[in-house]
Amino acid sequence: MTEVTKRILVTGGTGLVGRAIEKVVADGEGQPDEEWIFVSSRDADLTSSSETKALFERHKPTHVIHLAAMVGGLFKNIRSNLDFWRTNIHINDNVLHSAHESGVQKVVSCLSTCIFPDKTTYPIDETMIHNGPPHSSNFGYSYAKRMIDVQNRGYSEQHGRRFTAVIPTNIFGPHDNFNIEDGHVLPGLIHKVYLAKQSGSALTVWGTGKPRRQFIYSLDLARLFIWVLREYDEVEPIILSVGEEDEVSIREAAEAIAEAMEFSGELVFDTTKSDGQFKKTASNAKLRRYLPEFQFTPFRKAVKETCAWFNANYANARK
Repeated sequence: MTEVTKRILVTGGTGLVGRAIEKVVADGEGQPDEEWIFVSSRDADLTSSSETKALFERHKPTHVIHLAAMVGGLFKNIRSNLDFWRTNIHINDNVLHSAHESGVQKVVSCLSTCIFPDKTTYPIDETMIHNGPPHSSNFGYSYAKRMIDVQNRGYSEQHGRRFTAVIPTNIFGPHDNFNIEDGHVLPGLIHKVYLAKQSGSALTVWGTGKPRRQFIYSLDLARLFIWVLREYDEVEPIILSVGEEDEVSIREAAEAIAEAMEFSGELVFDTTKSDGQFKKTASNAKLRRYLPEFQFTPFRKAVKETCAWFNANYANARK
């Protein structure tokens, strides 16, 4: 019997990325000396410092993957910027401070490409996070996430802690939030296609369909998260993304979903709705320097698998 020397606590463990890590670990990526503990908001309210501290005392992790956050799509962010700021600042401070106080060896937190400056040059890279204000639509969430990078540097310089962060592009996959009003673009479209197919109506896509995004499949991201936890030793964050050449427009994404769901109705673009940022092209050059051979799941294959999961789990999916 191999002795367990790593106890890995995953906050936000029942969300999109947490479920993907759990699956990848169960499917053979886990190692005998690792114990993986996936927790959700049912286990502790991470906006409470006492509950967060109690969670760490209960599980005594040596490593943490910090995914827990208040998240939402464009329109939810526009309505609730202050809530996004306050909730995420509390969660992040409590998790990082409890990790420090309980002697956790390494923390990997999850940021987002939406935290980058709105006015910037492309492709964006890891050095540009703090170069200007984020897009006004989600400034609360963006600034709260940026502060994780500031705290990581502080814990490193003042206490020698190995706390770092990853910056994924647009994540999608099984166990996503498929809510049409408050979810992200891809799962929202999957749900819309499902409903349009049921009712025999046209598919209405919000906006022009022209904005471009780099989508990363949650199972690919999970494999990369595990690599970062085990191998990546910088405090500076790392962008986890497909290449710039794999960017797709919202129209192309909608068409891929329609094909995967065998939807043959009409596609209509509601141009009265906001497009958000036109593009947020990120460079994965740093990732490629470390992992030149990493294979991403082709976009259409990942979309097909996600649509199949949604069809099979419609009754229980978050929506």
